[in-house]
Amino acid sequence: MIKTTTISLKSRNKAPDLINITDKIGDLVKESNIKDGQVLIFSRHTTAAVIIQESEKLLEQDIKNFLCSLAPKEALYNHSKSPDHLLDKKPNAHSHCQHLLLGPSEIIPISDGKLLLGTYQNIFFIELDHIRDRSLIVQISGEEYL
Repeated sequence: MIKTTTISLKSRNKAPDLINITDKIGDLVKESNIKDGQVLIFSRHTTAAVIIQESEKLLEQDIKNFLCSLAPKEALYNHSKSPDHLLDKKPNAHSHCQHLLLGPSEIIPISDGKLLLGTYQNIFFIELDHIRDRSLIVQISGEEYL
């Protein structure tokens, strides 16, 4: 059985913005009636990512600082010179470069109807661009409870 859902998110803070979606994904797994299988969480955006990481405020700030140091918003990027971005006035090449480090998706195994995350593992959506509405595809597959 495969069940596909789209969830909507709105980033709240200046990018990068880490949004913990662990409980939301856990609820979807529970509602799916899948006993054993896996869940895919996929961002449909080239300037937003999905990661698994520890949920600790100081570490979250370290992650933000790390991403900004590797691809700072203020750096000179060719993408920012494209005609589309000159009109938009929101250059976002840094967001695309940060996305290269993170990726669009994560797959997590499900056993006995539960996510098999480690003790400190949480699922995060990361907004790398500006505050906006976003969507994630959540695809849960596996064997259902009888």
